[in-house]
Amino acid sequence: MTTINLGMPTRPRSAPGAARRRTRQVMVGAVPVGGDAPVSVQSMTTTVTSNVDATLQQIAELTAAGCQIVRVAVPSQDDAEALPAIARKSAIPVIADIHFQPKYVLAAIDAGCAAVRVNPGNIKKFDDRVGEIAKAASAAGVPIRIGVNAGSLDPRLLAKYGKATPEALAESALWECSLFEEHGFTDIKISVKHHDPVVMIDAYRRLAERCDYPLHLGVTEAGPPPQGVIKSAVAFGVLLAEGIGDTIRVSLSAPPVEEVKVGIGILESLALRERGLEIVSCPSCGRAQVDVYRLTAQVQAAFDGFPHPIRVAVMGCVVNGPGEAREADIGVSSGNGKGQIFVRGQVVRTVPEDRIAEALIEEAVKMFDGD
Repeated sequence: MTTINLGMPTRPRSAPGAARRRTRQVMVGAVPVGGDAPVSVQSMTTTVTSNVDATLQQIAELTAAGCQIVRVAVPSQDDAEALPAIARKSAIPVIADIHFQPKYVLAAIDAGCAAVRVNPGNIKKFDDRVGEIAKAASAAGVPIRIGVNAGSLDPRLLAKYGKATPEALAESALWECSLFEEHGFTDIKISVKHHDPVVMIDAYRRLAERCDYPLHLGVTEAGPPPQGVIKSAVAFGVLLAEGIGDTIRVSLSAPPVEEVKVGIGILESLALRERGLEIVSCPSCGRAQVDVYRLTAQVQAAFDGFPHPIRVAVMGCVVNGPGEAREADIGVSSGNGKGQIFVRGQVVRTVPEDRIAEALIEEAVKMFDGD
């Protein structure tokens, strides 16, 4: 079993706001990836790509959720033929995801896709087509993502290492990059995904030490929530705290909008993106004198779609309640069927339990109207 020391990273940690690992930068449409650009959030459509209307509808939903780059699968000729319309009408950059057929890589470039993801391990005779692909991508200004997965590792490396080890994943990616470099093409980003966060972290650390290409982070086949959320948060948290990672995709067995929400939440938690709504709520215990779970759900619903970044504390007793409520922008310290409403550290009123959520949103609106 591969083990790593999560407590003592091999690279110094980056404080919130500190510069990440220095990389070259690629442009995925209008979205910069790498260099000093913010970490971007990606997802992938689950529609059949040849169904243009359904695919564009899902892209619109992802865009509304905060997705910045979207990937679409291209397993067939019908999918390839749909790419021009999708790339033209999408509000965010579209990456074509190519497996098995090199001709679809060229079709995606011709279609105006913002980037192409290739998995060299499962494209037959890929090495023989690299020059042609590099020339077309260079002429169109289209970056290539070298995407190595545990399930489709180059057979030569699988034979060498016996399985998809961190060493095998990193070596595979760098080998495929070298093929493009031989043709003068370096507009590349890399991913080395694995279902095991420990293996994944080790593989990305190895890449970070050996190249300056921007890195696309992902735990592949992470599973359903909450398992997939936990695995992704742990892996991304470790790497991003070390300054490793330039764009992320959370892979969940769930609607892709959920992937985007989790990805944004991870970045917000690491102070790599301005927080939107943050609810600080207690887990409840025998000291609670209100129904904390119900109250938290009411507050979350009341603030759904609130247009300003805000921290709201929902506390159920007098032990931690007043302190947490004072630390938040707006908060409530509850007890005996009522709640003290705090605004920027000061108690402004006391309301019955059934009016707490209403009172919090009222004070939030007044706070930002005043600003």
